[in-house]
Amino acid sequence: MTPVEGEVTVSVGQIAAIIAAAAFVILVLLLAVPLLKLGRTLDEATVAIRKAHEGSGPLLDDAQVTLTTVNTQLERVDGVTASVQAVAANTRALSSLATATFGGPLVKVAALSYGLRKASQARKLRNAPPSKRPAKSNGKRSARG
Repeated sequence: MTPVEGEVTVSVGQIAAIIAAAAFVILVLLLAVPLLKLGRTLDEATVAIRKAHEGSGPLLDDAQVTLTTVNTQLERVDGVTASVQAVAANTRALSSLATATFGGPLVKVAALSYGLRKASQARKLRNAPPSKRPAKSNGKRSARG
């Protein structure tokens, strides 16, 4: 075929270039949609981060106030604990002193009263008429003493 005057002739290479350009345009359009969605997602993430950052300031301030209050209360508890330990130590010392002071004499008084009671019972038995005396046992003591 011979070209006619005014006709435009297109070679195979030019047709291939047009097809490649069209494919490239389609590729760019297909990639543009996910990129636009990704851009919106990043914008929303930025807004969410900004809101979280703005909300974290008061939260951290409140946490600082709470920690200060807890530390104050712990100092008070430490004071109370120290006082309780001092009271316990004083109570132990007082108990030891009372045991040492009254323990020995109380044991002696208890032994003396026991001895006097037994002596009084024995005297009453000796002075009692023979009909009221208990029968003699074979040397064994009763469980009551």
